[in-house]
Amino acid sequence: MKKLIGVFLFFLFALCVGCSSDADNGKKEGSNSNSREDTVEVTFWRHEHDPEEKAMKRLIESFEEEHPNIKVKMEIKTDYETALRTALAGGNAPDIMQIDSPTLASYANNGALLPLDAFYERDGGKEDITDAVVESLTYNGKMYAAPLNDASLAMFYNKKLFEEKGVELPPTDVNEAWTWEEVLNAAKKLNDPDQNVYGWVPTMGISSNEGQVFSAMPWIWQAGGDILSEDNSTASGYLDSDESKKALDFYRSLFHEEEVAPQEIPEDGFANGRLAIDVVGPWHISYLQSEYPDFVFGEDWDIAPLWRGKEQVTPMGSWNMAISSQSDYPEEAWLFVDWVTGEEGSKIWYEHTGNLPARHSTYEAIDSLNEHPMNIFVEQAKNYAKPRPVTPHYPVVSKAVGDLFEDLAINNTDVDEAVEKAVQEIDESLK
Repeated sequence: MKKLIGVFLFFLFALCVGCSSDADNGKKEGSNSNSREDTVEVTFWRHEHDPEEKAMKRLIESFEEEHPNIKVKMEIKTDYETALRTALAGGNAPDIMQIDSPTLASYANNGALLPLDAFYERDGGKEDITDAVVESLTYNGKMYAAPLNDASLAMFYNKKLFEEKGVELPPTDVNEAWTWEEVLNAAKKLNDPDQNVYGWVPTMGISSNEGQVFSAMPWIWQAGGDILSEDNSTASGYLDSDESKKALDFYRSLFHEEEVAPQEIPEDGFANGRLAIDVVGPWHISYLQSEYPDFVFGEDWDIAPLWRGKEQVTPMGSWNMAISSQSDYPEEAWLFVDWVTGEEGSKIWYEHTGNLPARHSTYEAIDSLNEHPMNIFVEQAKNYAKPRPVTPHYPVVSKAVGDLFEDLAINNTDVDEAVEKAVQEIDESLK
């Protein structure tokens, strides 16, 4: 497995040319935009997402007004990861790129990204970013991206179903989050097979995609287990620990012995009254309000903190902005990155996208982030968030963990057998 990964990454990046020899300095000679009289154009690539594109265009316009000698050319790529890797391999990378947290280590490990530490040391702002976000963007002691926003998960619940079944409503205080057992007790009362109503959806889907993995890993962490060792060198003794197995067995039981979780999740099942308890992030609030206006927040549905096990842990990590090590204009690129992701840009980004911010100053400046329900996501992000493993081998880790949870939910595989397979796959890639 390691050989295959090595060949794959070599193919992607072996042709990479023009990488900065002074990347650690965060600046190339002659790239100070304040001393330039000519106009510099920096390219910026991002994935498709219309609401965010509109917000980014506003930020680009304001940036160019403040920096008339710098033009930002934003390009939207449909098959984003493939397009970016191909450009990097061919030496044609954009100056600025969006990077999803789980892929950062892979790009950084292959020299594709410029470390941002020197910029932050000079201009400040890093101390304003939450600790978990900084950790998720740091590889081998260097920070390689600036956060556009963060992500978290919470317990979305059908308030009407709770009331109809006489089930106590969950608390809104993050520090009083329900335990697994408390959620299960409620789910049993809410479960109604005759009406095709399921009590509890414990992860975002049942597949090996990253959404499921993002929501599945906290089960391990909440039990006191882990995915990899602290140095990310092995899964043995961690993913297969007694604590991890306890979480995996509890998860498996929800689909089989308890039968409160669906193996096939109905499309928009929560909004259609078929799922009593769901797990989603803040991005889903605007979707429900726009697509299901008759499904009223506070009346028909509400949000509570993510459940907890032995430990209280929530997932985190989202899209970020990074500077290519191939860029001829790292200083200008940083000015734009800092404009978008800095204190003022972060506020504008939240106001136009509703995405969970990654900065303390944004939390403090915007009233809605200190009110229900967004305060739940904010408090979790500040106090209980844990990043996914920051390793170039994360794609293999993610696939193995996703397959593990899927196998338990669908096939009711023995936990020992399923976890042994996952550990072997991960450790083979880490050798």
